[in-house]
Amino acid sequence: MEHRLDVKVYYEDTDCLGMVYYANYLKYMERGRSEFISQIQPIHELNSQGYNFAVYEMKIKYLKIAKLGDMLVVVTKLSDDKSEFRRKFLQRVELNGIAIVEAEVDIICLNAEKQLRAIPVSIF
Repeated sequence: MEHRLDVKVYYEDTDCLGMVYYANYLKYMERGRSEFISQIQPIHELNSQGYNFAVYEMKIKYLKIAKLGDMLVVVTKLSDDKSEFRRKFLQRVELNGIAIVEAEVDIICLNAEKQLRAIPVSIF
């Protein structure tokens, strides 16, 4: 399964040179992962069941720039690389169909006491 999220670049997203500030790509990808998970089950329902997700590790490559007014697409999918407590997302941010940012994001599942919790296969 793959999820695509459209994102428009606003003035607030840019730095003094008019390019998207690097940290904002992290926000875009967080939205992409949230929407991906919400397609399976609303995140607030998962949270109320004691499934809370946190980023454990991220590997990111900034390949090209985006600027004010650009229309981006955040593409999110799951990798086959996973464990009982961890899932890996493969994400990219595209501009006109070309990847400008690529990332691998490992998430873990925590219970309400912030202890590792197994991720049921039924979730993803």
